[in-house]
Amino acid sequence: MDGVLELICLRHAESENVVAGLAGALPNAPLTARGRVQAAAMARALTPIEHIYASTAERARQTAEAITRAQGVAVTAMPELIEVGIGGLEGRTDPATRARTAAVLRSWVVDGNLDARVGDGETGCAVVARIAEAFETIAGAHRGGGSVAVVGHVASLTAGVSVLCGLGSAVWGSPLPHAVPFRVLLDARGWRCVTWPGASPGAWPEASPGA
Repeated sequence: MDGVLELICLRHAESENVVAGLAGALPNAPLTARGRVQAAAMARALTPIEHIYASTAERARQTAEAITRAQGVAVTAMPELIEVGIGGLEGRTDPATRARTAAVLRSWVVDGNLDARVGDGETGCAVVARIAEAFETIAGAHRGGGSVAVVGHVASLTAGVSVLCGLGSAVWGSPLPHAVPFRVLLDARGWRCVTWPGASPGAWPEASPGA
């Protein structure tokens, strides 16, 4: 890197699948009316950026479009940023599936067990690998540094960033809220997550380069 690259990452705004309690990636779920208001408010408050990278899911695309309207910057769709897939359990609302989904994410983030999965869905290894691939692709497109937005999802961003930046249990218990940005930097030391919504400053680990 010739300069520092800042990724302003965020979970999409509130969406219909979240309100309905549906589990899984569900790429066609749109924003709710409240979510559209959230996205517009976030976009107006966002610091200036050069480009937007967004999951191909409808809710992420709509969130990214709000930033485009506010700042006039282009969006690149990245399937690597999609939410965690849970295979045949996609769209389930039962408590057991939701509990298993939370337990698997915890095992990835806190315990480092990236082999766990929900049903026949993705392993943590697969999720972390594709988020890392997305971040490296973005870095390759901005070798001189700068600031870009990355719009993704709660589970895949949490798993990818926590492993890439060595956060572990420091972020567990602070699930990413809708449309609230946090900052990930790439510099000579590697990838570093320097803010996380709701995380206790006293629990924040010494930032270390990721793989």
